[in-house]
Amino acid sequence: MLKGFGNFLIKELKELARDPKILLGMIVVPLVMFPVLGGIMGYAVQTAQEQAIKATLVVVDNDGGNWSSVFLGFLKGLNITLYIENNMRLDDGKVLELLSRYNTTQILEIPEGFSQNVTAHFSNSSVKASLWFYGILLGTSVFENVGSTVVDALINQFNRAIAPDVLYPEKATVIKGEIKRGVDPAAVSGLLMSQSIAMPITVLILLMYAFQIAATSVAMEKEEKTLETLLTLPMDRLAILWGKLSSSIIVAAIGAVAYMAGYSYMLGSVMAGIPEGLNLDLAALGLVPSVFGYLLLGLTLFVTMLSALALAVIMSAFAEDVRSAQSFVSYIYPLVFLPSIALIYLDVNTLPFALELVFYAIPFSHPVVASKAVIMGDYWTVVFGIVYVSAFTLVVMYAASRFFATEKILTAKLKFKGLKAQRGEKPAEELY
Repeated sequence: MLKGFGNFLIKELKELARDPKILLGMIVVPLVMFPVLGGIMGYAVQTAQEQAIKATLVVVDNDGGNWSSVFLGFLKGLNITLYIENNMRLDDGKVLELLSRYNTTQILEIPEGFSQNVTAHFSNSSVKASLWFYGILLGTSVFENVGSTVVDALINQFNRAIAPDVLYPEKATVIKGEIKRGVDPAAVSGLLMSQSIAMPITVLILLMYAFQIAATSVAMEKEEKTLETLLTLPMDRLAILWGKLSSSIIVAAIGAVAYMAGYSYMLGSVMAGIPEGLNLDLAALGLVPSVFGYLLLGLTLFVTMLSALALAVIMSAFAEDVRSAQSFVSYIYPLVFLPSIALIYLDVNTLPFALELVFYAIPFSHPVVASKAVIMGDYWTVVFGIVYVSAFTLVVMYAASRFFATEKILTAKLKFKGLKAQRGEKPAEELY
């Protein structure tokens, strides 16, 4: 039974291992891509921890009693930068003024009657001493809620030292310059985060479909020897190029819509299990994109899709068959995976300038960047992305059109001299 299977298996493995397209696309690229992605995530965690340690906290003491002095003494003993203001009524204008003056993202108010409530707690445990926390929502990254969680940790630490649950934080979130009282910054950030994951997944699915479909459509024509016949028909060669690109976009979009419909249902089922008191109305908070924002986001995704498809068509034109074409386009995958996954955990505006330029230079980063920018009302960032990706797309489309206008579309091949020589074949020119 299965006589000769072992020898045949070894032969097949050796052939696959010697294929440079498989070696690079399926082995080398993941070995490089995932360590880089891990380094980016590690940087995000480290940066969040450093920001938490170096966080500037403004405390407004409107109580002036014994327990407020004890609480301030407790804060002074911690490794945080602390600024104290006394007897200041915190209306919306004053909160924004303090945040700007001290260049901070968090304010803690000790309200009047604080000391009296702490004292009353020891005779009646149902009495709580409230503290007001004001935090700014700057973005939708995983670590955006660090400030709120740090304050929660400080309050819990004080409670353990004095009395269980003596302090109770009341929270407010500054969103686009407006103060939303009773809204926890961590809850808003977490909800935005859960919903913003949909865009990177959409981008991944769309581009993966697009790459495979566009690459296969050209490579299949070459493999089946029908490309020569197609190019002899009385039609413009650019019409052939645009026909392949347009059909690829349509099929990829249908597949992505089907995928996202299932994903949305799954996410809705998860959100339905959350207690009603924890649900937030993002539209009421101004965190739902406007119609103009959705149009900009759609335009960003469209021009990115065009550039990806044109790039896949050019790369697949160098392939001899469908398998080679799929291996070639896998070289582009890191440029899609890295920004899509990394920007779930990172806010591009908080990165070092050099790293920020790297992300902006990758055209496939811009749909994810745009999805976060439209939520925060930052339309200029989206417009810049559209202009840049459109310019990149025009360059790629021009290269693709020139390529289709010559006979190189029939003869171009990409080979690797070193690896081919190891297989006992003559070294070939890289492009001929």
